[in-house]
Amino acid sequence: MRLTDRAYILASALLALPSLTSAFYLPGVAPTSYDEGQAVPLFVNHLTPSLSRDDQLHSVFSYDYYHPAFGFCQPADGPKDVRESLGSILFGDRIRTSPFELKMAKNETCKSICAETKFDARSAKFTNRRISQGYNINWLVDGLPAAQLNYDGVTKTKFYSPGFALGDLDGSGKALLNNHYDIMIDYHKVGFGGKDKYRVVGVLVQPESRRDSRNSDEPGKAECGTQGDVMSLNEDGETTVTWTYSVYWKESPTAWATRWDKYLHVFDPKIHWFSLINSAVFVVFLVGMVSMILIRALKKDIARYNRLDSFNLEDLDGTSAAIEDGVQEDSGWKLVHGDVFRCPKSPLLLSIMLGNGAQLFMMTGVTVAFALLGLLSPSNRGLLATAILLISALFGGIGGYVSARVYKTFGGDAWRRNIIMTPLFIPGIIFGAFFILNLFVWAKGSSGAVPFGTMLALVLIWFVISVPLSVAGSWLGFKQAVSQPWSSKCPLQLTRSKQSIEGPTKTNQIPRQVPPMAGSLRTIPSILLTGILPFGAIFVELYFIMTSLWTNKIYYMFGFLFLCYGLMIITSAATTVLLVYFLLCAENYRWHWRAFAGAGMTGGYVFVNALIFWATRVSFGGLTGAVLYVGYSALISFIVFILTGSIGFFASWAFIHRIYGSIKVD
Repeated sequence: MRLTDRAYILASALLALPSLTSAFYLPGVAPTSYDEGQAVPLFVNHLTPSLSRDDQLHSVFSYDYYHPAFGFCQPADGPKDVRESLGSILFGDRIRTSPFELKMAKNETCKSICAETKFDARSAKFTNRRISQGYNINWLVDGLPAAQLNYDGVTKTKFYSPGFALGDLDGSGKALLNNHYDIMIDYHKVGFGGKDKYRVVGVLVQPESRRDSRNSDEPGKAECGTQGDVMSLNEDGETTVTWTYSVYWKESPTAWATRWDKYLHVFDPKIHWFSLINSAVFVVFLVGMVSMILIRALKKDIARYNRLDSFNLEDLDGTSAAIEDGVQEDSGWKLVHGDVFRCPKSPLLLSIMLGNGAQLFMMTGVTVAFALLGLLSPSNRGLLATAILLISALFGGIGGYVSARVYKTFGGDAWRRNIIMTPLFIPGIIFGAFFILNLFVWAKGSSGAVPFGTMLALVLIWFVISVPLSVAGSWLGFKQAVSQPWSSKCPLQLTRSKQSIEGPTKTNQIPRQVPPMAGSLRTIPSILLTGILPFGAIFVELYFIMTSLWTNKIYYMFGFLFLCYGLMIITSAATTVLLVYFLLCAENYRWHWRAFAGAGMTGGYVFVNALIFWATRVSFGGLTGAVLYVGYSALISFIVFILTGSIGFFASWAFIHRIYGSIKVD
């Protein structure tokens, strides 16, 4: 997920969207320059699943490179962990040292990695199973992932695809183990003080299966065998495997600052543009409808309602009543002015969800903006996930403030409960679900299981940063809200102040009876219809995000994502405003939860989309994998539900304040 090459200002970035795939590096991410013959370390990472031959994803588990069943060679003094960021660990990276010896600009052919490795029947079955599932090996050389060269038939371009195959299947479906690696490294020559230095700008690996490879009598040398005589692991007995490699260096004109360009390939950019145009059409249509309602219908209604105030009801009873009856026949939204600001059911829960939604909204916007400007470089592995966690924690004060203001406006008096539950309830659900799912990963023996120390770090960020900021924000929100004694129930009438967010009309003492809703205004149809258009705005980009997430590929198309996020906000707001307007015209003033759930249904469609992706592109064949996929998909959908639901609610709230603030009511 990751990068751009030069930091453009936002306006030029939007005008030059295709160029957003170039590279920008933060201060401190300096290039490493090597002398000729200097050792270049090769680090190994976890093995990850990818799409297999049948274009299916057969697993969601990653495995440690030095898992005993794979039989990979280890350094003489044992593998050592390489320091990783918090986000890198959360995404399953397990980077360690390796026994490979690379010397800058020095070609070496047919080297042995270690002594022969013996696979027993159990290890052979395990490894062959991973080969059939399409697992990839992941290496890092100078921060660049080792890749395979692919060709895009649509754009007619070659690109680097990070990771290379553990093995392959022959024509009969038999698993073949790749035990020889041709490592091809591109370097760029630069001059420092009259002396040449070399920088790594590309890493390709061509894995091969060679059965007749064997170690030589000379230390470090080997006989790499011949192509065509393939290596397969015997699942009924013992198999001896020799691991070999060759290194080839090639000078390249590619500058270090642009070395990631070849890794960041846009698959069929026309699909992205079609998605944006399609979403833009939705937005224009919806905004046009909302504008028509506000300019034509509402403006006319408000003018007619306000004219009633010029009549003396005592002198012109008949005329006034006739006018009022005529207005009531035209529209019903004015009839519920005495109930539209009535407190909703479960105001505490709604205010907590809205506070967390505001926090998510700010976090998402800032993160996508940073990524768009190139501030999240892929050379810093896990920087995106780390930024999401820290930015979300820092915006805890906004969540607490919004929750407190909304709850006080609803007339709630359980302020202590609101302060405590705002930073604990929704984050607690997310952390609890993540912890339970992590237990499944741990039980499977996957390297993707988050260590206990990382879990403790997450809890510390939560309680040391996010919770205190949320409490401070809640205290400020309650302090700025209306200061008056509250009853245990929602207030019937609220006094206004400069710091309050109270309704422009008074609330009646006796609630008005809500007529039964018919057709699309019923609860379930209205929610389903409201959420479908915001989902349509992000559908195509969501597919690329899901594919990158589950196949461990780099996602970096933040220019498209930024525009899709903006379109989703506008679409969520417009559809929810329409829903609320039609509800008010039907004399239904219970709009609060309907607005939140209607826009939040976008998250429901995200979950349905994940299930469709599962049915069409995923084939696990096991309960644990299915539980993890469904669990993480549900967790992502829940976050989207909170985010879009809050957008819809606040848009509707602003709309209602606007229209009822424009009429004169006694």
